[in-house]
Amino acid sequence: MVKLKKLLKKKSYTATKLTLTKTNHLEIEAELNGVKGIFILDTGASNTCVGVDKGDKFHLEFTESDVKAAGAGATEMDTFVSSKNSLTISAWKTKKQQIVLFDLSHVNTALELHDASPVDGIIGADVLKKAKGVIDYNTTTLYVRKKR
Repeated sequence: MVKLKKLLKKKSYTATKLTLTKTNHLEIEAELNGVKGIFILDTGASNTCVGVDKGDKFHLEFTESDVKAAGAGATEMDTFVSSKNSLTISAWKTKKQQIVLFDLSHVNTALELHDASPVDGIIGADVLKKAKGVIDYNTTTLYVRKKR
């Protein structure tokens, strides 16, 4: 049987190691607008998000959105949106990434209650789809396809 790593390498994928946290979340280091950050990899999140308190850190220019966010036990949260951001994961990069900003303090509080480190944001299904992401849960690795 052909190993997943070998098969994906032939298809121009690169590997990024994920960290399995004490809370069973997968964390990934990514670069947003040239700044490294720690993000939860969340296949159930429709959008890639950053805590509104991290807007300056990642040089995000954002405007208020009419959309309300919900997740991780919180609902009806005000959101902001930032367009045309550079996002890099391993050898994959986009210069047109939309980022949703909202208060992630409830997420980080829950992580810290379980002795896990806080995160800057969430990499959602929008990025995983664009990057043609493949998650190998057995080796805690994310494979993303390099643009040709």
